[in-house]
Amino acid sequence: MPHSSDPHESPRAFRRLPAEELRDPELPIGVFDSGLGGLTVVRELVARLPGESLIYFGDTARLPYGNKSPRAIRRFAREAAYFLLTQRVKMLVVACNTATAHALDALREEVPVPVVGVIEAGARSAHHATRSGRIGVIGTPGTIASGAYDRAVRCLRPQVEVFAQACPMFVPLVEEGMVDHPAAELIALDYLHPLTEVGIDTLVLGCTHYPMLRPLIAGVLGPGVRLIDSAEETALDVAGRVAELGLLRTSRGSPLRRFLVSDLPLRFRTVGRRFVGDLIGSVEEVDVEGCLAEAERAA
Repeated sequence: MPHSSDPHESPRAFRRLPAEELRDPELPIGVFDSGLGGLTVVRELVARLPGESLIYFGDTARLPYGNKSPRAIRRFAREAAYFLLTQRVKMLVVACNTATAHALDALREEVPVPVVGVIEAGARSAHHATRSGRIGVIGTPGTIASGAYDRAVRCLRPQVEVFAQACPMFVPLVEEGMVDHPAAELIALDYLHPLTEVGIDTLVLGCTHYPMLRPLIAGVLGPGVRLIDSAEETALDVAGRVAELGLLRTSRGSPLRRFLVSDLPLRFRTVGRRFVGDLIGSVEEVDVEGCLAEAERAA
């Protein structure tokens, strides 16, 4: 629910956005995350919707979101959403599990375009994949503390057992480009040991950074555990929503691909290209902090 009683969470600025103009199928899809992790969603979106334009915003100045308070996460998410809407996007993809857990409901009530998060799709896929009914979820401390995956899975299948494990060091490993470092294996063994002890047969990668660690995680857990990539499932959801709402881009021109960050654009480009190749061209640095508050004052 939106927290309109809080002056930092007023929806006035969102109401002033040109809703009708944002229903144009030729506009790009907006995607945001705290840093690099959402690139896994972008990669899957490009694979499934190659004709669609995309604008990606990574809030690298304030990452990681996973150890921030719910109120701070909502503020960051709302600022990212407002900024992307000012860039004229027809849909928002919250490519961050922590932001989805704490801000998705508020965004869906406030913004004038469809909003897709990453938790519902991952939970649905885990529900279909498990044979034993013992599902593991790994994520940031913020995502795990929210209980969002537990609730989402149990809504689909109340009798399942969900075993959640926070993995706070995984995001820094990805952001630093250390997924193949020997330290990454030691950390993964420590984090994943409790899940091997309880005998899960399905594991949700509950952070969009984690698919970049997929080979490592799969090696630790072994072939008997199916890994659910929330990025893949979210891209499928987005593709379905775009088609259902009549928002598929029909232009024959080359799609737009813009990448924006709030800090360290060169580092983002260097590390990001290790995972998505030349999909990333130039990277722009932008300042989104305070943009929503300024718009609220103007409203």
